[in-house]
Amino acid sequence: MKKMLPWLITILLSITLIAIVAIILFKSFFADPNELATETKTIEVKALSADQRVAVTSELKEFRRNLKEQEYFVVLSFAFQLDSKKAKEEFDKIMEIEIRPVINRTIADMTAEELQGSQGEDALESKLLNLLIPVVSKGKLIKVEITNFMITQI
Repeated sequence: MKKMLPWLITILLSITLIAIVAIILFKSFFADPNELATETKTIEVKALSADQRVAVTSELKEFRRNLKEQEYFVVLSFAFQLDSKKAKEEFDKIMEIEIRPVINRTIADMTAEELQGSQGEDALESKLLNLLIPVVSKGKLIKVEITNFMITQI
């Protein structure tokens, strides 16, 4: 009997683990899609007045850079909306040392064709937003907007 006890415990534990995994997989594969939709978190966006928006928006004007294709040159201005005044102050402090280099590298890898039209501008804005969110340690970067855009061939 003493020799069989470890085997019995091992078998019971393995059966229990298999049953738990089977239940978890069953629930995940056969979950009702409506239940999953109700579990998603909704975010309420509060409308800001013009004064509030100006207080939390930082600007980068006249950013100039050659594109990946060396014969093209781009001049851009950006508006960065943050969630608080403290976040804006921190963002302004690191603008030259952290924000500009990220924008510089991002634009350096783009071609004139990628930046054409509103889809190109939207792609650049979303790419910059995703790259700059981790840079801001206090507060949160909410939106990146291109306020001025000019692309020219040298």
